Amino acid sequence: MVQTEQLSRWRLILGAETQDTFGGMGAAALSQEELLMDSALSAIYGQGEGFGGQSGGHGPPAPVLSKWLGDLRSLFDPEMVAVVQSDAIERKGLKQLLLEPELLENLEPDLDLASTLLTLKDQIPKKSKEAARQFIRKIVAEINKMLESDVRRAVTAALNRRAHSPLPSAAALDFRYTIRRNLRHYNAELGTIIPERVYFFDRSSRVNRWHVILDIDQSGSMGQSILYSSVMACILASMSAVRTSVVAFDTEIMDLTDLCADPVDLLFGFQMGGGTDIAKSIAYCQNLVESPKKTLFFLISDLEEGGNRAALLRRIEELKAAGVTVVVLLAIADGGRPFYDAKTAQHIAALDIPCFACTPEKLPVVLERTLKGQGLEDLVKESRREN
Repeated sequence: MVQTEQLSRWRLILGAETQDTFGGMGAAALSQEELLMDSALSAIYGQGEGFGGQSGGHGPPAPVLSKWLGDLRSLFDPEMVAVVQSDAIERKGLKQLLLEPELLENLEPDLDLASTLLTLKDQIPKKSKEAARQFIRKIVAEINKMLESDVRRAVTAALNRRAHSPLPSAAALDFRYTIRRNLRHYNAELGTIIPERVYFFDRSSRVNRWHVILDIDQSGSMGQSILYSSVMACILASMSAVRTSVVAFDTEIMDLTDLCADPVDLLFGFQMGGGTDIAKSIAYCQNLVESPKKTLFFLISDLEEGGNRAALLRRIEELKAAGVTVVVLLAIADGGRPFYDAKTAQHIAALDIPCFACTPEKLPVVLERTLKGQGLEDLVKESRREN
């Protein structure tokens, strides 16, 4: 019995072309469910024409794809569905999957598909635009669920200011702290606390808040990094404790800060593809810096500089020399695997600037440590070991 099940599994893996061979080895006929699985997988991995005999440059009609997606979702778990969907795009060129509203509604949320959809956003027909936004919103919700609480905790932990000003001001009186610090001065006869010292908030702390600048490469290879960076940017932008700027670049510069109220709006503001001029973008970001020692600059890129690499290195060194906290996060794909120009990364690391690939779960840790002025050496070493 076990051998028969194993033969059936191998028959499903190797496709309908091996039916006679496995039949001669004693494999049982496929069940109705297994036949459906075989048909769904053969459409992508089989040697035939796939979807209902469609081949060449003409894609299958939407009803055929809808049925295929429905079968796929009913037969396999979500992780497997996401893999097969991605292979359908790559192997069969089924960009139609991402341009039909009824198909978008049935697609399993997947980072690679979301990246492809953002790349194709200018080709999306009007009838599909809302379905495309809803698909992206599903991905955003998953990333937000993973990051939001930790990002907020990181910022709060780093900027939990207990600095007090010696200048008295009724509007800045810290009642809670004053009472807690003077409890021992409670006067039983008067039934009240007679404070030995009154504490006032440092009102300048809100004026001199940290400025976080995210300078994000929007070349075609940056899909997953853009998704994670955009969600983090919107979380930060919703917090009054920091000021957030978002800059996107290829060979041109786009300031997307005004779109940070909604991560989907922000994502659709990116123009993925094109060349790369990192030095030009850093020059723009230098003009955004008002208080260097209160500025945290993230460059998020694969470092494939199409412009002047010497200018890139010079400008990033200028930021650091001015007192800006600079961190370079390398492009990631496939759940955290980095890809980048190694030579440029080595030059940046030689400037004593953290330059490494960071998995999404570690972004809050990086944020908290940099805001606290702590080093990232262990994270850099860990990234090098893993990759």
